[in-house]
Amino acid sequence: MMVLMLLLTVPFQSVFAAMIGTETVIDMTRGQEARARLNQILTREDVKAVFITQGIDPLEAKARIASLSDAEVVRLYDQIEQLPAGGSDLGLAIAVVGIIFIILLITDILGYTDVFTIDRPQQ
Repeated sequence: MMVLMLLLTVPFQSVFAAMIGTETVIDMTRGQEARARLNQILTREDVKAVFITQGIDPLEAKARIASLSDAEVVRLYDQIEQLPAGGSDLGLAIAVVGIIFIILLITDILGYTDVFTIDRPQQ
C-alpha cells in the first residue's frame, strides 16, 4: 500500500503559478530592446575606438552589459538617449558671438553705441 501511495504522489509535484501583469511583460520586452540597442551601439567602430583610447576592452564592456539586470540596462540606455549627440560646444559659442556682433552692429548703426568706426563717414 505504501508503494502504491508513493507511486501516486511522487510524480505529481505541486506547481505554483500566478498571473503576470502587463507592466511586467512590457518591462521585460523593454529590457530586451534596450540590451539589443546597447549591443548594437557597442559594435560601432567609432565607439570601439573611443573605448580603446580610454583603455577599455570592448569585449569586456559587452560582458559587463550582459551581466546587468534589465532595469539597469534600461536606465543606462535612457541616460545614453538623453545625452547630446556628438560634437562640442563650439557651434554654440560661435552662435553667441555672432548674435552679440549683430546686436552691436545694429546699435552702432542706429547711433546708440560707438563700437565700430567703419560705418561712419569720415569728417
